[in-house]
This record gives sequence, structure tokens and C-alpha cells, in this order.
Amino acid sequence: MKFYSLLFTAALSLLLPSQAALFSIEKTPTGGAIVKLDGNFLTELVVDQANKTYLWPIIGTSGVTMTRAYPMKTVEGEQHDHPHHRGLCFGHENIAGYDTWAEAATFPAGGKGAARLEHLGAIKLREITELKGGETAVIKTVSDYLDAKGKKTSEEIRKYTFAVKGATRLIDVDIEIIASEADILVDDKKDAGLSIRVPTEMAVDRGKEGGKGTGHIISSEGLTDESAWGQRATWVDYHGTVGGKSVGVAMLNHPSSFRHPTPWHVRTYGLFTANAFGTKSLDPKSENGAITLKKGDKISLRHRFIFHDGDEKDAHIAEAYADYAKK
Repeated sequence: MKFYSLLFTAALSLLLPSQAALFSIEKTPTGGAIVKLDGNFLTELVVDQANKTYLWPIIGTSGVTMTRAYPMKTVEGEQHDHPHHRGLCFGHENIAGYDTWAEAATFPAGGKGAARLEHLGAIKLREITELKGGETAVIKTVSDYLDAKGKKTSEEIRKYTFAVKGATRLIDVDIEIIASEADILVDDKKDAGLSIRVPTEMAVDRGKEGGKGTGHIISSEGLTDESAWGQRATWVDYHGTVGGKSVGVAMLNHPSSFRHPTPWHVRTYGLFTANAFGTKSLDPKSENGAITLKKGDKISLRHRFIFHDGDEKDAHIAEAYADYAKK
């Protein structure tokens, strides 16, 4: 009798819909937020550790951490270059004359590029306007862009939307940069855009430190590894092995996003950036992409990150992009 009862329960579980994943969000003492998925840590919005806000760490599929730890944490075997490559973040070398891509630690005393220190700005969180959990999660923020002396030059509205779709985890990042105070220059720069720094193990190579990683880059146009750099595409996927597990992250560029399809500042050493601003700086044959935003005007950037197992074919990234493009 007990056997038949267990059999009936198993059969019933196959017929009933599986329970949806549930997100919860809690504020941190520093003014940021922690996102959990089914009670387990997913990511944290960090707001007080650099001249910009960022998500770190991010837990992808198979429980794998999909962001390099440095400079937030020192881990043996990781690359220790570019301390401004923090988790998932946005920055730009020159909006209204000030740099939010780099930070003070980027330029050792007397080192190359130290002149940029005079133009370091900040993206400073003003308030979190929405925190919502449930079958999806939302964090919406308003931030001020500040010059080197802390004076506001412009502002930003950013919305993170977290979801689970099939075997993948999604983070949509929608950004509006607004010339709230006066006309501002948004310059053509290589060092600009929405970024994620992938784990060292998953990089294609270790850059100046030398050595191979396990990763590969592929774009919607079929360009791979270093050939994908500076080229336009609707999506790019970066995949490899982390902790013995085959995983990846794709970044999708929505058709309504500024200058779609975006050029990609994606590096074999692990930087993965959608840069709609650096047209000529990424391709000398292109026209200069510097623009002046009139007071009250805005730029809208829309992207989706898909964290997945396997490569871009296993995760059906081309099909996922077609679905996202309809959104």
C-alpha cells in the first residue's frame, strides 16, 4: 500500500507545475541591497566601496560565481589588473568632463595615465526608489554624476530586473543618463559602457600575466575571441570552465538601446563591455561618436545578462535574443 502511495505522489508531481523561483531583497546597513533566490545569496548591490555602484559577487547557474573577486577580495591565482573592473558596473571616461570608469587605485603614483586623476568623478547613489521581490526582483535607483569636487553634473536612473527562465538566470539592466543640470558632452571613449569582469579561470587568456584560460568569446556575427573586440553585434557570449563546471554569460543589446547594435569592448583577458559610446576609439574608420546632450535630454541603454550552463549553443542564446528583442 505504501509503495502505491509513493508511486501516486511521484506521478502527481509530474503533472503539477513546478513551484516558481522566488526572489527576496533586503537592504544593507551601507545603503545597498542583497538579492536572494529561494533564500540563497544571488548578488549584492554595493554602493559605498568605489566611485560607482556595482553588483558583486554574482552567483550564476550550477552555483558558480561569475565575477572576478579582485579588487574586493584577494584570491590566489586571480589576475590583479584593472582594479576598476568591479563585478557588474557602468562607467565612462568622460561625461561632462569627468571619469567614472577609472578610480584612484587605477593609477599608481607617477604611473601612466596619472593625469586622469584630476578628472575622476563619481556615480553616487542618491536613493533606491524601488525594491521588490517575488517571481522576479527589481532594484531601481537614482544616482548623481559628480565632478572631482562633488558638484552634480547630471543624473542617472537605473533599473535592475532579476528573473529565472528555464535553466538560466537573467539580469536586465536599463540605464537612463540625463543632462539634468546643463548641456553635457558625452565623449567618444574606449573606456566606457556596461561591463562585467568574468572569473580569471574563464578568461580566454591571462593578458599581460600570460597563460591560457578556459574561455571563449563569440558574437552574434560569428566573430570569436580577440576578433570580436570593437565590432558591432546584437549579443556576445563569454563562456568557459569555472571550478570544473562549464558555464557562461551572454550580454544582449536591446534594439531600443542607444546606438544599437552596440560595439563591444570585450577582451580576451576577461573584461566584457558593451560600449555604445566609443565608435571611433574602437574603430578608427568610424566617425567620432562624441555627442552633446542638451539640458533635459537623455540616453537610454538596455541590456540583458544571461547566466547559463555550457556554451552559447547549449543556452540557445540566439533564440533568447530574438525573444528579448520583442520585449
